Order: sequence, then structure tokens, then C-alpha cells
Amino acid sequence: MENNDSKTSSRRRFLREGLLLGTGALAAAPLLQSCAEEHTMPADKVKVLTPDGKVLEVDRANLKEVKGSQLATTKEAIQGLPGRKFVMVIDLAKCKNARKCTEACQEGHDLSKDMEWIRIYLLQDSPETSPYWFPRPCFHCDNPMCVSVCPVGATYKRTDGIVLVDADRCIGCKFCMTGCPYSARVFNWKEPKPQSLEEKDYSPELNVPAKEGTVGKCVFCADKLRNNELPRCVTACPMGVIYFGNILDDTITNGDETIRFSDIMKERSGYRYLETLGTVPSVFYLPPVGRMFPVERGLESIDDETKSRYKNVDYVKNLSKPK
Repeated sequence: MENNDSKTSSRRRFLREGLLLGTGALAAAPLLQSCAEEHTMPADKVKVLTPDGKVLEVDRANLKEVKGSQLATTKEAIQGLPGRKFVMVIDLAKCKNARKCTEACQEGHDLSKDMEWIRIYLLQDSPETSPYWFPRPCFHCDNPMCVSVCPVGATYKRTDGIVLVDADRCIGCKFCMTGCPYSARVFNWKEPKPQSLEEKDYSPELNVPAKEGTVGKCVFCADKLRNNELPRCVTACPMGVIYFGNILDDTITNGDETIRFSDIMKERSGYRYLETLGTVPSVFYLPPVGRMFPVERGLESIDDETKSRYKNVDYVKNLSKPK
């Protein structure tokens, strides 16, 4: 892995290349940043515009950048970010079931431990083949079955490729859950108790707070994208397994390195899971060839309850047999 200086440089380069948002949408951000960096200057007054349109005078020294504060309203969340078509690429050769992607997603969306919007499977295609770890988020399909079966329009697809669920409209019929061939959706059986997030207005881009009797799923961290940040799972993964970017720019990044989407697809024989279903997912996989870690390492640091999920995989069965 690269050092911290390299990571910082790569992230800055990623932002410069404009993978997520255009500069116009964030015109105010550089102003806030520059003000924040000048906190040692004399406390002269500056004018700032509040979200409700009021102009206030404050001491320049008191200005601070507030990251992640731009949360879209339900109406705004319907529109995709202009000039963007988001894509995710997961490198199976790097995954060792560290589960940091799942944990970051749960923390960022106030999910309980039994609610996983990105789930990690241990797949083995046949008893003769080698197993591998397989992270599965929502695939944000271009032809999403979940959208076509929703009777109230609670599930919808945006122009930037993201599929969202509006909990204010969701009636809990579970049609979308049965329509999704990837089992990427979870049902909120009870009212979740907020764990870490402050109370805030509801937005489908964050889908917090969740509502009892509704469906939730991976949202590609649309709230992060709106604020020119990578999804939580991408930045949390210590192995750089997950790449994300704008396919219209043919560029993706895992936060450490930025690469051409088309190049990596050709060089590593990238593919989409269950391509024959015709759903056209926005998530691609790189085969687990030349893996960085032995599969059994992913079983070492997880709790017994999580480990029990994999007990029916032939590989795990063989590990438990007496030698």
C-alpha cells in the first residue's frame, strides 16, 4: 500500500479530475475553505449567506469548513448529478473479508449489525474450484427490476445511474425485494434507534433515519457524491478493493490510485455478475486471479455468528474435517 502522502496526492488528483461533481455545483466550497485556512488573520468581519437566504456578518476567525453539510431534499434527490454516470468496480483478488466496507456503511447510515447494505459472501463455483470473497452492494442496474415492480414509485432511477428508495413513499409491500435478483434489499422490521447520526431532515440520498415497515439498500452514498466525496465503503477498505468513478470520463479510483475504467476491464477481464439476467448492473468485478491473501485469512478475525454464514461452503466444510 502507498504511504499517506501518496494517498493524499491521489485523492487530490481525483478531485481535480472531476470524477464526481462539476466545479459549478461547488462554487461556494473554495470560499469556505480559504476562509477556514485564514483563521489566524485579524478578526475582521465578513459577510456569509445562510441556507435560508439571510446575509450575516461574522468574524473571519470563526469561519470553519463544514464537510458533508449539503444534504439534498427529497425533490432534489430525484435528479441525478449532471454529466455523471457512476460505476463501481470490485477487485476480488484484493478482498480478504476485512468487513470495513460493511462497518463503514452501517455507521454512516445508522444501521444495526444485522442490517447490511453491502454484504460479503464466500463463493465457490464448484467443489473443484477455489473459493473467493465476494462483496455485494446494490448493483444500481440500468434496467432495474425493482423499479419496474414498485406500485407507488418509491423506488426510482436517476440520470446518473443511482437507484434510490424514498421511504416517505414506500408502503412496505416488498415487491422490490422479490423483484431484485441479487437480494440487495433489506426490510426495516422495526424502528431503528439512532446510534451516531444527529437528527436531520430526511433525504433519500442518505436514507436516514430509516422508517419501520420500509425497504432500505445501498445508495452508492449519494450524499457523499453530492459533496464531492467517495462512498464510505471505498474509503474504508484497507486493501483498496473498491473503485468508484464516472464512466463517462472513463476514470475510477479507490482513493489511492486512479485508473482508466476501459483499460482495467480489458486487462483484467472484468465482468458483471449474472450478466444474462439483462439488468445491466453498474457494478463490475475483476476476477480473483493472483489473489493477495489466502481465503482462510478472512475467517480468522470475524465473530462466530458471522463465520456461521459460511458453514455450508464446501471449502469451509473441508477445513472443519479432521485431518
